[in-house]
Amino acid sequence: MPATRLTPSLVHLTGAGGNVVVLEGADGLLMVNGGRREQSAEMLASIAEQCHGKSIRTLFNTDWHPDHTGSNDAVAATGTRIIAHENTKQYLATDLFVDWENRTYPRLSARALPSETFYTKGTLTFDRERIEYGHLGQAHTDGDIYVFFRDANVLVAGDVLGVGRYPVPDYTTGGWLGGLIAANKTLLDLANADTRIVPGSGPVQSRADLQAQHDMLSTLRDRLAKMMRQGMGADEMLAAGATKEFDSRWGSPNVWVPTVYRGLWLHVRELGGVV
Repeated sequence: MPATRLTPSLVHLTGAGGNVVVLEGADGLLMVNGGRREQSAEMLASIAEQCHGKSIRTLFNTDWHPDHTGSNDAVAATGTRIIAHENTKQYLATDLFVDWENRTYPRLSARALPSETFYTKGTLTFDRERIEYGHLGQAHTDGDIYVFFRDANVLVAGDVLGVGRYPVPDYTTGGWLGGLIAANKTLLDLANADTRIVPGSGPVQSRADLQAQHDMLSTLRDRLAKMMRQGMGADEMLAAGATKEFDSRWGSPNVWVPTVYRGLWLHVRELGGVV
């Protein structure tokens, strides 16, 4: 699988359905996200090749979705600790129906569930590298986290940052547009002009890219809320071209607008009311 060295000790891998970042220490590896189950064996073999056969000691899941949690079972079998937000563990422990996709995601095995969870934020030191991680609130989901390699100035943002597609606030697992904007602000406060930001999928981004997304989402929150007050539904918003100036960068809004619309109705008080 394609692999790029972000620093002498940090490797960025693609091709497993989602981005994977690996920190190579003297005695083992720390990994952020694990790609899809279908590509897990190939990806883990690529990591072994890139990192001299060292064992994975710690794995972070930035949310519950299968493009990030597909290696949980394989690495748990070797005793790896898996760290995630408590909400992510709860979602992974049940059969989860996502109505806007009309799809049920099966639960993971007990062994593959995160073995260590948290609610707010934390830090750890891995081979002298200080790693900060924290909850991003009700954003893409309500279990999203960031992982920040501060010494290397590499920030793993997960699916809170979209590249070539609109970042979906999944209302079925606690996400909504206002929370996604707040999460973007949290990431902006962590980053500086030199920070390399790794999204859930797609190429590494800059703080300027994250700022552009934050501004786009803020504009659309205000616009869609205004349209709701005018009595418009999601189909009417799409027909009116609510996102048209942003589509060339973030892609089709056909799934995004209806999903955002459902989430906004769950948070009308935060919007100051609709009617």
